Amino acid sequence: MSNATLATKLKPKAYKSGIKPVWCPGCGDFSVLSAITKALAHLALPNEEVAVISGIGCSSRIPAYVSAYGFHGIHGRALAAAQGLKAARPDLTVLVAGGDGDGFSIGGNHFIHACRRNMDLTYIVMDNEVYGMTKGQASPTTAPDWAKSKLTPHGPGVPSFNPAAIALASGATFIARGFSGDPNGIAKLLVEAIEHPGFSFLQILSPCPTFRPEQKEWKKVVHPFAQDDPTSNPVEAAQRIQADDGMSTGMLYRTMVPAWQPDNVATAEVEALEGEFKV
Repeated sequence: MSNATLATKLKPKAYKSGIKPVWCPGCGDFSVLSAITKALAHLALPNEEVAVISGIGCSSRIPAYVSAYGFHGIHGRALAAAQGLKAARPDLTVLVAGGDGDGFSIGGNHFIHACRRNMDLTYIVMDNEVYGMTKGQASPTTAPDWAKSKLTPHGPGVPSFNPAAIALASGATFIARGFSGDPNGIAKLLVEAIEHPGFSFLQILSPCPTFRPEQKEWKKVVHPFAQDDPTSNPVEAAQRIQADDGMSTGMLYRTMVPAWQPDNVATAEVEALEGEFKV
């Protein structure tokens, strides 16, 4: 069946599994899930040609709610698993879903090298500046003076992680930011990210009403990037990032660099490989 034919038949609900999300009421991740299914429907991707990989955290439940291949991995290792899958199955559209703790703390090293490696993946990070699943501890993107956690009663005291800056410095070829209050805007960014031939990083400001109720105010302060068009100049992108308040949304940076795909042509039969493990 052609993509044109699929486009007339598939709706976002075709990419929703039968499992009901268990996020807290008001969680921004509901909108992200909706945006993912809208983007997949727009692209008319067959369900069996999509894989969603995640680590640990509230946002990492995403694979269970999408009707596609999925893998719920261990903490911080979603990108490692996703890159292994893409290396073995370059024909699949691979999405990686996670949160700021999973992606930038225990998974920070994998994030840096995934950007550098530039495999054809789309990494969606739902950033709420807190560890929601483990009851509200400060995360790498938490402001240094946020003092609501029992573990950091005076605030983390260290500068927060700047995901866009790290992605740019590490070699990501597509960097964008969305807001969960605008699911259609996220869906549009996702379509462009999936179609981009390389590592696409999409940071989504996704409020946690349970442990960060003040984030309900984000809808009043988010705004588009001052520049309408993304830049392909990393120096200009760095200047935009450093001048930004972290609440800008839209596409920031996109450049065309050949995606890396390892030569995975088999050189040995399975029987021969199994023989090497015999004792």
